[in-house]
Amino acid sequence: MLRLFANAKYDFIKWRRWAYGLTAALILPGFALFFVHGLNYSIEFTGGTQMQVETKQAVGTAPIRSALDGAGIHDAEIKQFGSPTAYVVTARITQGAVTAEGTQATAAAVDSALARGLGADQYRIVRTEAVGPKVGRELQGKALLAIFFSFIVTLVYLAIRFEWRFGLAAVLATFHDILTTIAFIRYLNLEVSLVVVGAVLTMVGYSLNDTIIIFDRVRENLRKFRRQNLYEILNLSINETLPRSVLTHGTTMATTLALVALAGEVLRPFALVMTFAIFTGTFSSIYIAAPLLMYIEKRWPGEDARGARAFRPAAAAQPALAPAPGSSSGAGAEVRPKATV
Repeated sequence: MLRLFANAKYDFIKWRRWAYGLTAALILPGFALFFVHGLNYSIEFTGGTQMQVETKQAVGTAPIRSALDGAGIHDAEIKQFGSPTAYVVTARITQGAVTAEGTQATAAAVDSALARGLGADQYRIVRTEAVGPKVGRELQGKALLAIFFSFIVTLVYLAIRFEWRFGLAAVLATFHDILTTIAFIRYLNLEVSLVVVGAVLTMVGYSLNDTIIIFDRVRENLRKFRRQNLYEILNLSINETLPRSVLTHGTTMATTLALVALAGEVLRPFALVMTFAIFTGTFSSIYIAAPLLMYIEKRWPGEDARGARAFRPAAAAQPALAPAPGSSSGAGAEVRPKATV
């Protein structure tokens, strides 16, 4: 059985301030761009013109996209529709509300581009219709509600299974992931489509799952090593779950990176967001959620006040603590039980 980092003893919590600085350096400039330029929403959110095109021969989506890009019609959605010679093209050349004039102008521009790129006698336009942004706006609202209710359910679940401090730390870490993902989307100027919204929702679940796995090990170790402070317990728990995290996240990221390299224009934004989501979800579970839990325990101590003890200097805390068997002394030292996990 492959088990990487089986005997890891890294002091992750020690680097929490560097992690905070890295997070701030990523989020703040990204949101500055967000407030100045906004996001690049797809036709599903802004509306546009949808055309069904039939070609005499199966040409694929690449020549159609090349013809549209050459005419200045960028970010069009092109999908094969039924037979190999049928395609649906959704495009937009004007901003603002969807109007009959805008629909006709877009249809004329697409027709002219296809005539130059494919040949006027190599295709025909079967139908043309306007697509409003109502569906996109409804899904955007439902996505926000889904994230909000996921936070509420997480708080309730962790408050019952663990205690409310764990739930608050997990929700704050997930909120951090949402902010970093939005900043990432803004940096790359990715088009925000329904697929990208789905990737963000997937990221929320992925991050919460990874955080809860670490917190579950923290809960077990809090009961097992009652004399160790929270700093040591958090480091121990992260190191014990590290082999599982490396294998799981590594294999998942390999899949998303393959999609980034091989997927088409429609799926590539989803793959990019998911790849970043795996990174930021793992990062926040270790460097954001765990230190936040320690800070919350310091601010609102639990029954044994281990979070408060974790912030004391090692020299002051040492006389009050008898080290557990197999552990090292000091507030920042790693604790390792004799039994393997």
